[in-house]
Amino acid sequence: MSDAAAAPEALAFRDLGLSDAVLAALTQVGYETPSPIQAATIPPLLAGRDVLGQAQTGTGKTAAFALPILARLNLSKTKPQALVLAPTRELAIQVAEAFQRYAAQMPGFHVLPIYGGQSYGPQLSGLKRGTHVVVGTPGRVIDHLERGSLDLSQLTTLVLDEADEMLRMGFIDDVEAVLKKTPPTRQIALFSATMPSQIKRIAQTHLRNPTEIAIKAKTTTAANIRQRYWFVSGLHKLDALTRILEAEPFEAMLVFMRTKQATEEIAQKLQARGFAAAAINGDIIQAQRERTIAQLKDGQIDILVATDVAARGLDVERISHVLNYDIPTDTEAYVHRIGRTGRAGRSGEAILFVAPREQRLLQAIERATRQPITQMQLPSVEAVNDRRVAKFTQRITDTLASDDLTAFRQLIEQYERERNVPAVEIAAALARLVQGKQPLLLQAAQRESRPLEKSRFEKPAKHEHQSARDHGTARGNEHPRPSRAEHDSPFRPRRDERPRQAEAGFETYRINVGNDHGVRPGNIVGAIANEAGLDAKHIGRIDIRDRYTLLDLPEGMPAETFLLLKTVRVAGQRLLISRMGDSTGSSDTFDKPPRKPPFKSASSERAAHKPKSFKPGGFDKPKRGPHKHPKAR
Repeated sequence: MSDAAAAPEALAFRDLGLSDAVLAALTQVGYETPSPIQAATIPPLLAGRDVLGQAQTGTGKTAAFALPILARLNLSKTKPQALVLAPTRELAIQVAEAFQRYAAQMPGFHVLPIYGGQSYGPQLSGLKRGTHVVVGTPGRVIDHLERGSLDLSQLTTLVLDEADEMLRMGFIDDVEAVLKKTPPTRQIALFSATMPSQIKRIAQTHLRNPTEIAIKAKTTTAANIRQRYWFVSGLHKLDALTRILEAEPFEAMLVFMRTKQATEEIAQKLQARGFAAAAINGDIIQAQRERTIAQLKDGQIDILVATDVAARGLDVERISHVLNYDIPTDTEAYVHRIGRTGRAGRSGEAILFVAPREQRLLQAIERATRQPITQMQLPSVEAVNDRRVAKFTQRITDTLASDDLTAFRQLIEQYERERNVPAVEIAAALARLVQGKQPLLLQAAQRESRPLEKSRFEKPAKHEHQSARDHGTARGNEHPRPSRAEHDSPFRPRRDERPRQAEAGFETYRINVGNDHGVRPGNIVGAIANEAGLDAKHIGRIDIRDRYTLLDLPEGMPAETFLLLKTVRVAGQRLLISRMGDSTGSSDTFDKPPRKPPFKSASSERAAHKPKSFKPGGFDKPKRGPHKHPKAR
């Protein structure tokens, strides 16, 4: 078992046996010495051995498998020689971009990302043209295998990246299906932050005498990231964020929200307050996401408001601060979030907003990271005003130094003579004109007491019920005897043919797959969660019957989502989703928009668990174009 401590301290990339072209590319991007996981992983992969690696995000594992793959490629072949499976389209794109960057000195190299939410046309064209490396999400890879458009006959290396995340999302059956379609002689590299039993089983079944590598850190968060928290309730979070933005020096800030709707709302409010802010979430199309990140990199945007999924794989050196507007309920999510700052050896700042009732979550994060999170002092009104004045005067200084002011100077002198107004008064009027409606200085009494208008997404969530994605990991068609606690699980497959009543805030739908097709709950959850942009934990009861399945989804599903889900494939079958009648149990087709759902009280326990991207009575209408999806099948 290798460990971080076992890696030689002075090891260089040239000592690992990489090709000259790869070494030249590494020099070009500025890489000097390998990280511990790279030093431990590259040699056995170059030697053709299987690897089982355990490492957290941010340890450099993409280069750990990409570099040896590139060093062993035969560029004269046109069929894929390496396949990388990733849990989300964002990670697939990030890995593909890394391959392209490391292959900068390899003319003729082709890498192709394939994922759901993108048209099949470009992917089919790329596969037909020929590619050396394919990076894809499990569902779309299976689709191409079933179409016959993806030929793995010449595959030499298979990489399972973030295997525990694929398990968590209910893709583990798809992963095993892909494994069975690869040549038996292929090399496998499996990377996972944790090693649950299902991942260990895959490793024992498919990996041959693997080199086991575990990169363990003294803490799960970087020591160069200062972590602070501030006690603030939902009503005052925006005020607190604004105060921090105006008084805390930062280069770029990543603000994490729980919901897609919240990212849009907070970004708009920050823009109204004069900040260069933008939102990214699962509803934003990939092209727009890429433009927004490019603007963040080049300084056109300073604040990015994002959800966990949308920010996964984000690597922008400018990010000096990460602010958790909503405290994550998962400690690993917190580690992933704050890992977006303090990159490449730079220092970083992590700030966490905590409501008084959320102190238990704060303590859980401290225990998991084994680092204290200190209480910060919110900048005073005086500090905010000092910074505002400094920024305003700096704008004057910059303008005096850079612009030709001759015409304006003549205009002011003429105005001063004709109107008999002192130049200082004219300057003050122009300053007021430039400042606009936003007051230059804050009034302490007003600022401390003025509450924000309460937004529905700011209400802290209750304990979340068991996630549906946890139920998609059993092998084959086995149905183990449920425990007493599991007996009433809403996800236990049932063959009962009697009609049933959906829970409050949900509607029952019928899909065209069932036990006879070998479908498991995880297959259904993974497909619907990704294609509909719906968090898996908000999918209701699933009743798998012989020829079909009944499942509950939040009321008011948009017509665009219906049309999309009718084309999704699970267990080789199209879902052909339809709504069950409330009393007759008959299904309705969705060629027309669904009926407008009734308003449901947000005080019910079900409403507390529903994703805030849905209105209390159902789905929000899409704000732009057709419905887009945060992750690929």
